[in-house]
Order: sequence, then C-alpha cells, then structure tokens
Amino acid sequence: MPFVLKKMFAPQKQKAFLYLIKELDYTQKEAQRLIAKGRLFVKGKAMTKTAGEIEGEFEFIYFEPTTKGLVPHAVYDEFVLFDKPSGVLIHPQNRNTQYSLIDELKYQFGKDANIAHRIDQETSGLVLCARNKESERDIKMMFQEREMKKKYLAMVHGELKEALCVEAPLLRAQDESAIVRMVVKVHDTGKASKTDFRPLEYFPLTNMTLVECSPYTGRQHQIRVHLFHVKHSIVGDPIYGQSEEDIVRFLDKELSAEDRIKKSGATRLLLHADELEFELYEKKYHIKSKVDFQRICFESMKI
Repeated sequence: MPFVLKKMFAPQKQKAFLYLIKELDYTQKEAQRLIAKGRLFVKGKAMTKTAGEIEGEFEFIYFEPTTKGLVPHAVYDEFVLFDKPSGVLIHPQNRNTQYSLIDELKYQFGKDANIAHRIDQETSGLVLCARNKESERDIKMMFQEREMKKKYLAMVHGELKEALCVEAPLLRAQDESAIVRMVVKVHDTGKASKTDFRPLEYFPLTNMTLVECSPYTGRQHQIRVHLFHVKHSIVGDPIYGQSEEDIVRFLDKELSAEDRIKKSGATRLLLHADELEFELYEKKYHIKSKVDFQRICFESMKI
C-alpha cells in the first residue's frame, strides 16, 4: 500500500519540518504542507502546527510508491508518457487506495516526477508526466494556456453522420441529490466549453460510431457530457444516460459486468486519450497511443 505509517525517531528537540527535510528529502513547502494535513503523530495525536517541534519517537504517514510494472509509452529527458489502462486512478482517492498512476511514475522516475494533467479513471490513454519541477510548471502552463492539442477516440451510440462542433457551457450540478451533484450538465451559467467531433466509422450491426474528439477546453467530463448532450452518449458510460439507481449501483460496485453491458453497452467507458501534440523547449512533439482501441471496444462489449 503506498501510504504507510512509519515509526521515526528524533534524537534531539527540533522543528518537525526541519527533520522531514533532512531525513526524507522534502522541500520546506512539502514538509509543512504534510504536517498541516495531519500526517505526523506525536503520542497518537496529529500535529498540525507547521512550526511544531518533535523529540524522541513519533509516527509519520509516508507515501511509498508501488509498481505493477507498467511500461512507459515514451521517455524523454524532461517528461514521460504512460498509456494508462482503463480503471487505473491518476492519484489516490484516499489513504486506502492500493495503486494509482502516480505510484508507477514516482517508483520509476523518483519523487520529483509528477503528473501534469488528469483523465478520468475509466478513460484510457496517454497521460503526460513531468520528470522534474521545472518541466512540471511549464507543461501545466501549456495545458492552462490551451497550447496542448488533444485528440480522443470514443465509441458512441447511434450513427453520427457528419462532423459537428459542440459549444455548450458546462456546470457541476447543484442539486439536492448527492449523486447528481457529482455529475456535470449543460447549463447557461456554466463555463464556456467547446469540442469538435468527427465520425470515423459506423458499425451498423451494433448501431455505434467510432468518433474522433478534439476538446478545445478542458472541463471535467467535457467529452462525455457534450456527446450525451447531442444524443450520442459514449458506450459504457456508467453515469451519463443512466438512471440514478444504476449510477448508485455502479458507484457502490454492485453493478455486475453483465448488467453494465445491458445498461450501457460495455464493461468500461469507451473513451481513449489517443494523441497529444505540443511544443516544449523549442521542440515539437506529436505522440500517438499504440493501443488498438477499436479492438478493445468490441472486447468490452462481451463477457
């Protein structure tokens, strides 16, 4: 498990953050942030004062990355890319999360490596990760300034006959239902959002279309909500287009693979981050996933 409770010992009285800097190679900012989050315990009680002192034995919740041997898609001096499988989290949800992509990244490339953007747990595909603090800052700025071109592949319900551009503002739902609150909806008061869609191939036997998706903005669930909005929801989507009862069953892990295929069409969300195109430090990169997404789609439609 990546989060472990370690017993530690300070031979003399000292500032806790200075001890963590010296022993665990944190920066001052990192050490004080972890103390403020309640990660350090003295006699069983969490210390939250960033200038607090320690002496003798204490305990510290330490992130110790693990690996499942996920091979990077590509490795460069300043960054690395992983082709993330569907079902893998980007970051731990809580201290009990057994494994996430940040584990693999830090296990293989060290503590200064960090993930530069997010994709949903059920979305597969390319994730760009910085190998140092400087490249992390610069890559995140590229995403923020919309200098990163992204292309996704999605298998959707129905026949999408022509290319279309969806410009529909997105808002996190402010509803009484706890379930509805976690989803996003098209709403006039939402944030401006734009996605281009281009049909690649129609499969009449399943009445589904393979679609290329190019988001210009990076809102949460943007592609999923825009496709649902134009009545072409993504095959396998357990949230958009489903009843609240089935959403709850999915979140509680009570929805069987068979039921999920019946309700949504597949055992996973059929959305894949397929291409990234950007310029970093005067070099241009155009990186494409090696995954055969179409094959995965049809494999996910059967048990």
